[in-house]
Amino acid sequence: MSFWSEPWLIALLAPVLLVTGALLHRHWEARKAKARRQIPKQWPLDTRAIANTEELTVWHWLSRAFYDHHVMIKLPVTRFTLPREKQEGMDWYRLLGSVYCTFTICRTDGRVIGCLDVPSRAGIPRSSRQLKHSLQTQCGLPYWVVRSSNLPTVTEIRAEFLGETPTAQILKERELEERAIIAAQNNLRSALTRQRNNRQSDFSPLSSWPGSTTGDSRVSDMGSEWQDNSFLIPLDSRKGELL
Repeated sequence: MSFWSEPWLIALLAPVLLVTGALLHRHWEARKAKARRQIPKQWPLDTRAIANTEELTVWHWLSRAFYDHHVMIKLPVTRFTLPREKQEGMDWYRLLGSVYCTFTICRTDGRVIGCLDVPSRAGIPRSSRQLKHSLQTQCGLPYWVVRSSNLPTVTEIRAEFLGETPTAQILKERELEERAIIAAQNNLRSALTRQRNNRQSDFSPLSSWPGSTTGDSRVSDMGSEWQDNSFLIPLDSRKGELL
């Protein structure tokens, strides 16, 4: 009878073989995991744009609408939410770690005031949309879904995100317009002053013409004509009917 055919020996070695196989398999899996963690010398990656054309259009519009805030792009919700129970943090992170909004509006102190999503051609999955809507609503943050072809007005979105009344927004817009007008007037006045100075310097040699004197009426008349600016103050003050 063969040595390996003894039933008692097989029964004795079977657990040993199973444990040895399990240890070898565990060691092999650990080596595979370690190989995956190693940093490659040449990364098999290329750069890409952070936003597509649709998102880029909305991004530029939001930057103008919230000129006094920061517009963050594709920020995970775990960056601006915090679990009430610290021991449950890892569980909530596993659930929400991959959830993000296309745009997040925050103040200069880093506090978020609301989020927006720009759907792709396939749209936003209903479960994801409901999750973000319920989460942010309960956190007191507005959540909107917008498209570049159907954007709300600046007054509407600022009223929702900032609580501004239309009157306050209109006053701000008027203030910005007035500042732009004042700046344009100052630039125009500076340009006209430079042109006037250039013209005066061009005609200054007239005083050295032969026969010219300090009291020469022709020279004095010409000097006075170029002294006043006919664009801002018309020289001809006579009133006449418009044709």
